[in-house]
Amino acid sequence: MKAIMTVTATDRVGIIASVCSLLSSMGVNILDINQTVMEGIFTMTLLVDTSTSSNTFDEIRSALIERGEKEQLNIHIQRADIFNAMHRV
Repeated sequence: MKAIMTVTATDRVGIIASVCSLLSSMGVNILDINQTVMEGIFTMTLLVDTSTSSNTFDEIRSALIERGEKEQLNIHIQRADIFNAMHRV
């Protein structure tokens, strides 16, 4: 299953490494990634494939929320099919 992720935070070293290593440890494959820094605010959008993970979507979401709280990152993940349905014209 594909999912859309967003990560925002005050820019600092190690944000990409932290999020990507967590995804890797859960067997989540990153299909596409885009990041930018605007006036000191780090923003990253990822398209991920969770079907390769032995964790459920809710377990992945919980781990990301926990990492976000620990490292002051605003992390959201949503199933791609729901995202696409919400943004269809």
